[in-house]
Amino acid sequence: MARRSRKTAARKAAPRLPRELVVVRHAKSSWDSDAGSDSDRPLGKRGRRDAPRVGAWLRGEGILPDLVLASPARRAKETALLVLEALGLEEQVARFEPRLYGTGLESHLRVLAECPGSARRVMVVGHNPDLEDLVLHLGGRTVEVPADGKVLPTAAVARIRMPADWGRLREGAGALVGITRPKDLPEA
Repeated sequence: MARRSRKTAARKAAPRLPRELVVVRHAKSSWDSDAGSDSDRPLGKRGRRDAPRVGAWLRGEGILPDLVLASPARRAKETALLVLEALGLEEQVARFEPRLYGTGLESHLRVLAECPGSARRVMVVGHNPDLEDLVLHLGGRTVEVPADGKVLPTAAVARIRMPADWGRLREGAGALVGITRPKDLPEA
């Protein structure tokens, strides 16, 4: 009986595995398309090139998400699908969430708070200014704003070490691991 108690105590005392949020701004969209609305704008040539490069880089770094949450806007959805393909992951890991399209920081935090406890690494694919606000909110003082003011240009990836509970995302709750921009990636 004492043996069982020690195992139970050890299991309870074991540290939780770290969580990570991978924030991906959609790749470059086409302004020349005949899209009827902003949400229908597709990726442009550069976006179709950059999104798979981002996915290949993530795969090379061993950064595989358990869950992908993406805006349903066409350019974000296309970005997410191209990244997933390059990662070798099925579309089933993605959830296209209307609350990630132009809804603001609080909505993004609510969506993240609903992530299952089993999700250790979550990827969010969406739009600025909401994603920059999310990175600045979670990363707090660990995020430096570049001289051009663009924390997340198109197809940029921010990695944030997160707290153990997706529901506790107060300001500064995470720590920025790094931001990678397409110009930093090797050519395919």
